[in-house]
Amino acid sequence: MQLAFVLFKYFPHGGLQRNFRRITELALERGHRIDVFTLAWEGWAPQHPNLKLHVLRVPGWRNHTRYRQFARRVQAKVQTRQPDRVVGFNKLPGLDVYYNADPCFIERAQARSRLYRLSGRYRVHAELERAVFRADAHNRILLLSEAEKPLFQRWYGTPDDRFHPMPPYVSADRFADADSPRRGRALRRELGLAGDTRMLLMVGSDFRRKGVDRSIRALAALPDELRVKTYLYVLGKGRVAPLMRLSRRLGVNDQVHFMQGRDDVANFLFAADLLLHPAYQENTGTAIVEAIAAGLPALVTANCGYAFHVERAGCGEVIPSPFEQAAMDSALARMLRAANPEHWRAAARDYAMRTELGTRAEHALRVIEGPRHGEEATG
Repeated sequence: MQLAFVLFKYFPHGGLQRNFRRITELALERGHRIDVFTLAWEGWAPQHPNLKLHVLRVPGWRNHTRYRQFARRVQAKVQTRQPDRVVGFNKLPGLDVYYNADPCFIERAQARSRLYRLSGRYRVHAELERAVFRADAHNRILLLSEAEKPLFQRWYGTPDDRFHPMPPYVSADRFADADSPRRGRALRRELGLAGDTRMLLMVGSDFRRKGVDRSIRALAALPDELRVKTYLYVLGKGRVAPLMRLSRRLGVNDQVHFMQGRDDVANFLFAADLLLHPAYQENTGTAIVEAIAAGLPALVTANCGYAFHVERAGCGEVIPSPFEQAAMDSALARMLRAANPEHWRAAARDYAMRTELGTRAEHALRVIEGPRHGEEATG
């Protein structure tokens, strides 16, 4: 098949980007030809005769303006090339399949001011979302979070048969094995962490949305005897300066480390004592299921799409909604004081063994390779 894959930006270490790469690589393995259309590309330089990368230059200073122009350029390219399927990893018109990595925009916007809902940014994002989810559209939706489905249906009336639930994706290197403890100990030595030091970990880009500030506040609120031997490591891309200012103000700046994007995330998962994922907004939360695969206990907020995996596995705690900082502070202290944290690790490993993790690309390609929505009825 001739496929067109479309996404706004590709960069290493982003959750959506890692999933995009895995689906792309699997599609190439199956012999498909792919045109990738994007606004920006960083990192991975695929060398494959069946893949062509198109970085489109569009005018505009603001992202939402550029996204609208990009959508128009892609539609023109698609009309010329006539691919068998157009697959979008962001919300865009004219898609055959949409990989739904983002939550319902218009639902979240209701919590913002009326002035925001009159802005150009709101209008563009609402327009792009409606193009995908409107009731009379003819696309299939790869649904990453079941919790978002009723929200989209409330606003757009999207029929049930267009949604295709996807399992989580966890890359093979994240799964704990016999060598994982050694790799974890080696990284701790590299970081200079003593045996009784507690290592907290956050993984993911967009630090504000992931709730890094909440983790810093919870670290600072620990009782003295816990706080002095607890360190937070943050992996990913985001604005560091305001968070370092917060750390200094709270007196924990020497205990908060921003490592940026890393290729050895698995070693951090094996080395850490606890994953923190107190997101303000999170459609799924790939880091949560990666932690489970690695046998790492987790403390997460209930609004994360994958928070239910922590509850089902019994491998940590879920902070209820609406979020209260005091609840996280107490939960963090409680988990760090746990008499037998190994039972969380064992529960996580057991859950990873009996739960389908790591097959999202295969599921996605089955939908992409299948008939377009509505073709079954017409034959």
